[in-house]
Amino acid sequence: MRYEIIIYWSNQDEAFIAEVPELPGCAADGETYQEALQNVEVIMQEWVETAQELGRPIPEAKSRLMFA
Repeated sequence: MRYEIIIYWSNQDEAFIAEVPELPGCAADGETYQEALQNVEVIMQEWVETAQELGRPIPEAKSRLMFA
């Protein structure tokens, strides 16, 4: 999956937060940047599997990278 992931530190939660804007409600946290990334990758897979089971559309990943 090639969805954009935004990772930031939350003082309120005292954790790194990883969000996937293209998958509504898809977010995870972790004590480290790497842990937040690993956790959100699991949640992304679960998000897609749940959408498939419920017959809901799965957004196309919007690549922001340009390759020459």
